[in-house]
Amino acid sequence: MSKFLMMGMSLRKDSFNKKLIFNAHNLLSIEKSDHEFELLHFNDYPMPLYDAEIEAKGMPDTVVKLAQKISEADAIILSTPEYNGGMPGPFKNLFDWISRVKPMPWTGKHVLLLGASPGALGAIRGLAHTRVPLQSEGMFVYPDMFGLPKAHEAFDANDLLKDPKTTQKLGELLLKFRDHLKR
Repeated sequence: MSKFLMMGMSLRKDSFNKKLIFNAHNLLSIEKSDHEFELLHFNDYPMPLYDAEIEAKGMPDTVVKLAQKISEADAIILSTPEYNGGMPGPFKNLFDWISRVKPMPWTGKHVLLLGASPGALGAIRGLAHTRVPLQSEGMFVYPDMFGLPKAHEAFDANDLLKDPKTTQKLGELLLKFRDHLKR
């Protein structure tokens, strides 16, 4: 049995990426599988800006708690916004803090990147930039990614994806990634 951690990498309450990861979690949870899919909430792990002086006094509790969850996971699915074509600052800060934990929790983890944006490209530019630090710390970033364009129009009142074709495309990618771990 593999354990998957899933998180939307946005602080905003009504984030499109939180809605997208919610949909991804629902799709994986309804499939018959012997895997565990745990949905985490980014806001449950507040962290100060990375500062070596803070680190010298001891790791913040939230860093330690999240690092433990990451260490116990086999795979991670992240849905992240795109900030000016790149990785959002709050996610980068979280990534940098976790990278300071020994042994390194990121190393060897398989990760799938999703993204949602109101723009026409669906956060794909940001996902491409996000791959770089993840791979530099020894993560295996799945080659396919999922970008949801026009995210401000994509969800219904219950935060579910409106378009069945989009739901199908997301579901197919999630199952491919899940099954990839069996190899």
